[in-house]
Amino acid sequence: MSTLAASLFEAYKWLTPYEMVLCAIDLFLLGWYAFPARRPYRWVDFVPSAGVLTSALSLLRGDTTLPALILYGLSGLLFLFTAKRIWAPKRHAPLPKRKRLRAIVRAASCLAAMSPIVLALLLAGELRYNPASDFRNLSYSEAFVRLNERLSKEYPFGDRKQVDWEALERKYAPIFREAEKKRDKELYYKALREYLFSFRDGHVKIVNEALYEDNPVFQREAGGGFGIGAVLLDNGQVRVGLLLEGSPAERGGMALGDEIVEWNGRPALDVYQAAAWSENPTATEGDRRMNQGRFMTRAAVGSQVEIEYRSRANNELRKAILQAYEDDYATLKATKAKLKRTDAPIEGRVLDNGYGYIRIRYFLPNDAVPDPAGLFTRIVNDFQNRSVKGLIVDVRDNPGGDDDVAAAIAGHLSAWKRHYEFVSYYSRTTGRFEINAGETRVITPKESGYKGKVAILVNHNTVSSAEGLPLVLKGQPRTVIVGFTSTNGSFGVMSRPIEAKMPEGYLLRFPDGRSLDARYAVQGDSDGQGRGGVSPDIQVPLNEETFAAKYIEGQDVELQAAVEALEKAGSAQ
Repeated sequence: MSTLAASLFEAYKWLTPYEMVLCAIDLFLLGWYAFPARRPYRWVDFVPSAGVLTSALSLLRGDTTLPALILYGLSGLLFLFTAKRIWAPKRHAPLPKRKRLRAIVRAASCLAAMSPIVLALLLAGELRYNPASDFRNLSYSEAFVRLNERLSKEYPFGDRKQVDWEALERKYAPIFREAEKKRDKELYYKALREYLFSFRDGHVKIVNEALYEDNPVFQREAGGGFGIGAVLLDNGQVRVGLLLEGSPAERGGMALGDEIVEWNGRPALDVYQAAAWSENPTATEGDRRMNQGRFMTRAAVGSQVEIEYRSRANNELRKAILQAYEDDYATLKATKAKLKRTDAPIEGRVLDNGYGYIRIRYFLPNDAVPDPAGLFTRIVNDFQNRSVKGLIVDVRDNPGGDDDVAAAIAGHLSAWKRHYEFVSYYSRTTGRFEINAGETRVITPKESGYKGKVAILVNHNTVSSAEGLPLVLKGQPRTVIVGFTSTNGSFGVMSRPIEAKMPEGYLLRFPDGRSLDARYAVQGDSDGQGRGGVSPDIQVPLNEETFAAKYIEGQDVELQAAVEALEKAGSAQ
C-alpha cells in the first residue's frame, strides 16, 4: 500500500469522534449531491445542519487543529449552499438531455470538493488534537497523580527509559502531600522539577519556568557566582575552564587551567558529580557531565567557599576563600550556547587548509534564508567546483528544527537511498502507539550531492532534529562523526506536544512522538541510564593537552580533529 493510501486509510486513528462524524457527513453529502437519487428523501435536507452542530460541539470541546478547521469550513459551506432546501425542498426529476452537462459539472465539482477532506486526513496524524490537561484547580498531589497517569499512557519513551510509573508515584506523591499540607510552594516546585528531570529527556520542560528572570529557588541556590566554571577531564581532574575578569576567583589568585583539588573540604570530583541543577534535563552522561561543571561553581549569594587548588603555573598547592556575589548568572550565560533566529541557519566557507566547512546553526528557515536545504545545495556545488579536499559539517550547539529539512540536507551527503525515520504517536482511538504513515521519511541521494570525504562535528548540545544528520550518516563509508561527547540524546518528536497546566501556574511540555528506525525500534533518544544519542566515531579525549588548547588557548579542537581524521582517510586510500 502506498504512503498516500496508507495515510488516508489509517487516518481514523488520529481523528476525534467529532471529526469522524464530520468526515462521514461531508463525504455522504458530497456523494449524494454528485449522484442524487431519483427519489427525494426529505431527511437528507437536514443532514448539513447536523454537520454544523457537530462542528460547534467540537469547537466547544477546544479542537482548533488545522484538520478540524478544514472540516468545519467544508461543513459550513455545505450548509450555506443547501440551507434553502430546509424550507423549500428540491424535487428530483429525470434530467432532460440539455441539462446533463450541468449534472456532469455538478458531479465533478462535488468530487473536487472532497479534496479538503483528503487534506485533513493527510494532516490528521501530525496535527491531531492533543488537548492540554488542566490540573490547576487540583491539589499538588492530585495533580501529580493525574499527570503521572496520563504520561504512563502517552509519554513516548516510557518503555525505552524503563520508567516505573508506580515507583514514581510512591516516591513523589508523599512529597507533594507534604508540600500541600505545609503550603510550601518551593517544596512543590522542587519536587515537580526533580520528577520531570528523572526522565532524562531534553524535550521535557517547564515552559514558563523563567530561571534567570524571577525564580526565587534558583536565585537562592544558584544565584551567586565565584567567577569560575569547571571542566572535568577524563582522568578525573577538575580544572578551571572559565575565569571572569575581576571576579573573586581572579582576585584570589586563581587562573585558567588550575586544578581544583578540594571544595569546602570535600574532594572536587565528588562535588562536581553531585551538582544537580541545569536549565534542562540532561539526557546523556556527556550532557550531564558538561552541565555539572557549570553548576558546581554556583551557590547562594554571600556564601563562602574554601578552595584548595593546584596552580597550573608552578604545580603549587594553594588555598583561597571566596565569597559568592550576584553576577546576573554570568558564568552560566558565558557557557550556554547563544542562538538567535536572525542568525543565518547555514553558512559555508573554504578553510585555509583546503577543506570545505559548513556550519548549520538550526534546521529551520528564517527571513534571510527561506530555503536552508537549497542554500546547502548551492554551497556544496560551489565547494565541488573549487575541488575542496573534503567536507566538514558542523552541527555543534544546534537545537534542531524540522526533520524534513534535515532529511533533505542528508540527501546531499548520503551515498545510497536509506531510511530516515518512521514516526509514531499515541492514538486515543486505539489506545496504543501507532505509526503515522504520512511522516515516513526516506533519504534519497542527490545526483549533485557531495561524493567525497565528510566529517560531522557534534557535541552534547546537538539536539533533536540536529541529531538526525549524524544518526542517518553514521557508518557510511568516507564519513566520520567527531566530538568530545555523543549528541544530546533527545530526538523525540514535538508535533503536538503533551501539555499539562499544573497548580501554581506551571505549564509542562513533553514530546508526543518517537522516531523509529527501519526495524521499528526507537532511535536517537537516551535510555534511563543516560545512554543514547549518536556517539562519535572519533571521540576527542578531554585530557590536559586538549583542555589547554580549547579552554586556555581558544583553539577549535574538534575541528582540528576532524581535519586530522580526513587527512588520514585520504592517505589510506
